[in-house]
Amino acid sequence: MKIRFCGAAQFVTGSSHLIELDNGYKILLDCGLFQGKGTNIWDWNNHWYFKPIEIDCVVLSHAHIDHCGRLPKLVKDGYKGPIHSTHATRSLCAVMLLDSAKIQEMDVTWHNEKVLKKRKKAKEKLREPLYIGEDVAPAMIRFEGHPYDVWEQIHPNVQVMFRDAGHILGSASVTLKINENGKETIIGFTGDIGRPDRPILRDPVPMPMVDYLICESTYGDRLHESGPEQSAQFLEVIKKACVEKKGKLIIPAFSLGRTQEIVYMLDKMETAGLLPKIKIYVDSPLAVNVTHIFGLHPECFDKETNEYLSVDSNPFGFSNLVYIKDVEDSKALNFTKEPCIIISASGMMNAGRVKHHLFNNIENPNNTFLIVGYCSPETPGGVLRTGAKTINIFDEEKIVRAEVKIMDSFSAHGDRDEMRDFIYNQKGNVKKIFLVHGEPETQLNFKQFLIEQGMGMIDIPSPGQEIEIKE
Repeated sequence: MKIRFCGAAQFVTGSSHLIELDNGYKILLDCGLFQGKGTNIWDWNNHWYFKPIEIDCVVLSHAHIDHCGRLPKLVKDGYKGPIHSTHATRSLCAVMLLDSAKIQEMDVTWHNEKVLKKRKKAKEKLREPLYIGEDVAPAMIRFEGHPYDVWEQIHPNVQVMFRDAGHILGSASVTLKINENGKETIIGFTGDIGRPDRPILRDPVPMPMVDYLICESTYGDRLHESGPEQSAQFLEVIKKACVEKKGKLIIPAFSLGRTQEIVYMLDKMETAGLLPKIKIYVDSPLAVNVTHIFGLHPECFDKETNEYLSVDSNPFGFSNLVYIKDVEDSKALNFTKEPCIIISASGMMNAGRVKHHLFNNIENPNNTFLIVGYCSPETPGGVLRTGAKTINIFDEEKIVRAEVKIMDSFSAHGDRDEMRDFIYNQKGNVKKIFLVHGEPETQLNFKQFLIEQGMGMIDIPSPGQEIEIKE
């Protein structure tokens, strides 16, 4: 048996890991998009470490684009097998992939127009989208939904079980029970590890005992604030930004997961009478669609959320909350003088409507940008996290006059200790842990931390590296 690390190896995005059995059967764990900007990202998204037509099945951990975003391209390039996921992940992928296709087309149009303007000197080539909206349906018909906590036979020699990872709606860890050459080998993939005691979703459920574990490491070198501290800090940011400074609080947030958590927290503040009387805008068509899907999957909610539903039947809506789909309504937010909160995608500010809000609002000292999660270093969000005094948006240099606040506690990724706790039941049993989904320095720190915790053999695979599993 072999494992090849085809994405998110010494990198945070682009999750993709190929398991090849001795008989040639090939299982692809995730098929994610590399996110960020630069020619490397474009090249990585157009490169496969395998031939798509030779893959026998895909097993998907969850619906974030850096885990599922290349599925339409995989099918377009020849893949013909099933895509296994949880039921909620299947529902979410339907809207997430269509939105991703739209972004592909917009980004390519922008790139090509830029190249054509300087065509005489430019060496860059015109691009074509990785896929378009019409390519999504052929991928969606290959989905097969599965429940949590049930062993499912996906091949005569392979069983899979999904367990709730507590990361986003429908997210799961993946455990594969593989029988070959008269031996049973169990391989685990954490997917993205969620956080205990978070709003809306159930806590992460530890995986069964495994022989080999592919483990994420995004926040492997830091700790998050606790829940009560986070809520109080968030309310303080709102009051300072919108009441004291009478400005806009702009929150770049991914449409799936982060936006719903923020809205749910604001809803509870409103119900408790703590929220200032200001307008709150969710400026993302995708977030509107995703929030609707959340309402269709209450089986994923935790006990606290189900109890809150008896008090408030709509935990994602209240009188001062406005969901915006129309682009003209979005543009109008740039001219409003009233204090307000704008929640808009994408979370790294490298695409979507929030990039326009950044362009129009970053030079106003009355405004505040609240960054609530990981941002790749080269993205606008990553640049702002460093304390930059200027930032280039749409090829125009802008002075950073707005206040920039950071709250990593909103992250749906477990921190160092939460990830350790999630995999700690594997201690003494797992033969090797492969760290993926992290920046190299973070991974080295997390590796050392796990070694000190007695977690055994730990590797940090390089992109494209293939490792043979010998039992």
